[in-house]
Amino acid sequence: MDYEGFKDEIFKMTKINLTLYKEKQMKRRIDALIKKNNYDTYKEYVQALKDHKDLFKEFINYLTINVSEFYRNPDQWAVLEKEILPILLAKNKKINIWSSACSTGDEPYTLVMVLNKLLPLSSIKILATDIDMGALEKAQTGIYNAKSLENLPREMKDKYFTMTGESYRVKDDVKNCVEFKQFNLLRDPYPTGMDLIVCRNVLIYFTEEAKNVFTRNSTWR
Repeated sequence: MDYEGFKDEIFKMTKINLTLYKEKQMKRRIDALIKKNNYDTYKEYVQALKDHKDLFKEFINYLTINVSEFYRNPDQWAVLEKEILPILLAKNKKINIWSSACSTGDEPYTLVMVLNKLLPLSSIKILATDIDMGALEKAQTGIYNAKSLENLPREMKDKYFTMTGESYRVKDDVKNCVEFKQFNLLRDPYPTGMDLIVCRNVLIYFTEEAKNVFTRNSTWR
């Protein structure tokens, strides 16, 4: 079985279309995982995924790219806060926001904190989705290490987190602003009525075809 055959098998098992991800990056990640688990061929690894639930869960978690942190790229958050959100809020005091590949929750929780400068927490509701259930479980738990928060201003750490040993726990009133759901961007029907869709965590890994699929599905919703 070559890599093309492997992609076909994975689609049958998961409905995840690996063809829509940049092949060089994705193949490198998968080959590294196969080697780590001491399998020699794609065929052996596919059979192992069918036979072992833990291995299958590890594969899904590894397949999804969970690179996220709070207040990542502060300049971009400043543009959102000072330029984009005021325009949206001028039209409607309640806006619908979708964090479409939320990973472990850093992005949607940051969105809540930024929005709270303009709105009370009781008026904030964000839909946060990801394909990776492991990442979503971590997001719902809301516990993070110091490195995840290194870009976050001190006043935001103090206001929105409590310390638990060496970790930071998102306060419940922030967690209550976010609804987490599992979602496949390349398969599932998109939510409607969104004023803002945040998608930077995933588009950089998509092929141009996949980006076009996302754009078509998310436009005018």
